[in-house]
Amino acid sequence: MKLKKNVKIFLILFIVVFIVIFGGIKLTKYIIYINSDTYKLLNRGYSEKEVKLFIKILDEKRIKKLENSRKNEQLYNILKQKYFMKKNLSKYEKYLEDNPKTSYKDVIAIINTKANYNWYNKKQTKKTDMSKKDLILVNKFNYLDENYEPNDLKKISLQYAYNDNIIREHVKEAYEKMAKDAKNKGIKLIASSSYRDYKSQDILYERYKVQKGTEEADNVSARPGFSEHQTGLTLDILTDNITMSEFENTDEFKWLIKNAYKYGFILRYPKNKTYITGYSYEAWHYRYVGKKVAEIIHKENITFDEYYAYYIEK
Repeated sequence: MKLKKNVKIFLILFIVVFIVIFGGIKLTKYIIYINSDTYKLLNRGYSEKEVKLFIKILDEKRIKKLENSRKNEQLYNILKQKYFMKKNLSKYEKYLEDNPKTSYKDVIAIINTKANYNWYNKKQTKKTDMSKKDLILVNKFNYLDENYEPNDLKKISLQYAYNDNIIREHVKEAYEKMAKDAKNKGIKLIASSSYRDYKSQDILYERYKVQKGTEEADNVSARPGFSEHQTGLTLDILTDNITMSEFENTDEFKWLIKNAYKYGFILRYPKNKTYITGYSYEAWHYRYVGKKVAEIIHKENITFDEYYAYYIEK
């Protein structure tokens, strides 16, 4: 009898201790939860999806700021953009504050590519990073030395180019393969312009300046040193008896839009992207970046400037 009584007492004590411990654990977890960033952010009116993204991306200082301020209606929309870069967060927010009608996608693109600065801004321009090889960036902020000239320039076959067009050897091979395949489909591609040295670009730009004025010249022509043509990676592509302004309406253009990326080429200055590239739409201007990168740019419908900022500089 005494043994049974002791067993009962032990069981009762065990149950009491278990309840106390279990209850204490639950209470401890609850106290931890109500003091957590998740709980505080949910109490500010953010959804679970928003809170999850905030905690994943933002640092502790920014999280605390969110917990102690009014709900930020824009932040989630900024963070969920495909090309969001954490280092640029404050710049995105400032640009949106000054330009509230701009889409989130465009804000990300403009800030990432530094297109919010004035073109050729001396504080922003720099020599391009030549270590990137086929992916060197030459635009209105990145330039080449005056004496830069690729050491492997070759003449493009007259089957696929006007006379005296030269380009880097591997780009020549890729272009001629593309032009040959296009020809087999009844499409005639002709390279009308390719490598230009610094001096040639200077003459061309000055001619535009005289004809159109500096502002318009900058829309349609690169300043010397800032021209992609000096890289030896760029071609202007047309077809017989067609001007540059007419090329967009040709079967050749339509074929290039669907197929150029398969050979490593991209349309460098697309329509409605002037605010990023700094140049008017050029249906004829193609840049070699290699098949892998060209496919990404084609599928994601971005400019090379955007690709470079996110995938290379980042």
